[in-house]
Amino acid sequence: MTEKEQLILDLIRKNPYVSQQELAEILGLSRPTIANMISGLIRKGNILGRAYILNESQQVICIGGANIDRKFHIKDKAQLGTSNPVYATQNAGGVARNIAENLGRLGLEVSLISASGADKDWTIIEDSSALYMNLKTVTQFPEKSTGSYTAVLDSDGELVIALADMDIYDAITPELLLKHEVLLSSSKCIMVDLNCPKETIHFLCNLTKNHDLPIVLIPVSSPKMSRLPDDLNGVKWLITNRDESETYFNNEIRNEEDWKKAVKNWLSLGVMNVVITNGKKGSMIGNKEEGIFHVPAIDTNEVVDVTGAGDAFSSAVIYAWLKGKSLIEIAKAGSINAAKTLQSPYTVRQDLSAVQLQKDMEELS
Repeated sequence: MTEKEQLILDLIRKNPYVSQQELAEILGLSRPTIANMISGLIRKGNILGRAYILNESQQVICIGGANIDRKFHIKDKAQLGTSNPVYATQNAGGVARNIAENLGRLGLEVSLISASGADKDWTIIEDSSALYMNLKTVTQFPEKSTGSYTAVLDSDGELVIALADMDIYDAITPELLLKHEVLLSSSKCIMVDLNCPKETIHFLCNLTKNHDLPIVLIPVSSPKMSRLPDDLNGVKWLITNRDESETYFNNEIRNEEDWKKAVKNWLSLGVMNVVITNGKKGSMIGNKEEGIFHVPAIDTNEVVDVTGAGDAFSSAVIYAWLKGKSLIEIAKAGSINAAKTLQSPYTVRQDLSAVQLQKDMEELS
């Protein structure tokens, strides 16, 4: 046993309910490093179980997609109807999983509720995700395939076409969620993406109302806007983009006035806080108490890969909100995390931490 492992055991012995974040701060290590060391102590038999490490009431629950992201980067100009030379990369992805990893890297306790196959793809996802989130709440279906997202990107890193195999997420039903009712009802916040069926979104909105919990809805894509619940009263956050809002309201956003009006429309439906992103034009954020504000995007000279930038924005918004920041600060946190992710070849930027995000914010101001 190493000296650091012995220190961890001593601290747990003194306080069996100490959190991973508290251990990280005491020992001057990152939370993922602490999680890895604790996993080793569990394997050695020095710690029996993990009940001591999780304060259920402090967890953020992320529900939805956890899939393999396969990216084919076209080396030259994209040409349809013929063969294009590419190089390929593969990472763990999925909206809920990506947001969970971002939040885990930022030091929050996170559980992922999702569905997967019992295949090699899930093993790859599990190996790259376990340090940042609890995966015991993922249900495996051996007869099904783990979700996958295949993107073709041009030489500028812009998306040419994407292919999504997301049928597995139809298995995230209210019945499956009821197995985790204790965890859900005692959570700090619930985030759900619209990869889940509409009845599941409706179930979660009712559950959060009954337990007075905040819920964050992430649309994922324009075609899935139909999965939003009919009643949006009490939804804490809706983080959407221009195309998704245009699809929902069947109304084009042509200028800043239209953009602001779309935020007002969401607020009139009962959503408490709304963000509508609009690519290089930035974001419009608002609520009825503080008002509606436009926050410009951050100029990014080099775009390596657009995949994951939206999830980086959403996760930083959630993190900054949980830290009690103002609306403008919340939108700026989202913008800086998205910009840094655009410059990374990874779906989730590898240098992300609470300290690094704070430094990024200070450099921005």
